[in-house]
Amino acid sequence: MIANMVGTLDFDSKALVLRAERQRIIASNIANADTPGYAARDLDFKEAMNDATGNSRNIPLTTTNGSNQSGNSLATAHARHIPLPGIAGGSTGASSSLAYTTQSQPTADSNSVDLDRERANFSDNSVRYEATLRFINGRAKTLLSAIQGQ
Repeated sequence: MIANMVGTLDFDSKALVLRAERQRIIASNIANADTPGYAARDLDFKEAMNDATGNSRNIPLTTTNGSNQSGNSLATAHARHIPLPGIAGGSTGASSSLAYTTQSQPTADSNSVDLDRERANFSDNSVRYEATLRFINGRAKTLLSAIQGQ
C-alpha cells in the first residue's frame, strides 16, 4: 500500500524535474534567439520520462511524420558532433532525449530559434509544470488527512 503511494509521488517528482529542465532548455533557446549560429534544442518529454522511470524502450525522437507530440520537429545531432550533456546533471539518464530542433524559418545567421514556437512551448510547459505541482500537493494533502484520520 505504501509502495503504491510512494511510487506515485516518485513518478510525479521525476516528471517535475523533467518539466523544470525542459523549461530551462526553452529559456536558453529564447535567450539565444539573437546569437548567430545557435542551434535550438528541445527535450522529448515522453522519452525522457521513460528513461527516468526505467521504462526505457526504443522510442525514436521523431514520429514518422518528423514531429514529436507537441508538433516540434526534432533531429538528432550528426554522429560526429559532440554529445549533448545529460539533463539535471545526468541524474535522470535522459541525455539521449535532448535533441536539436530543425530550423523552420531559415535565417542569414543560421540561428534556428523560432521565437513564436519557443514562447508557445514555454507557456505549455509552464502550465504542465503547475499541474504537476498541484498533483503532488493534492496527494500530499490526501496522505496527511489519512494519517490524521480525518
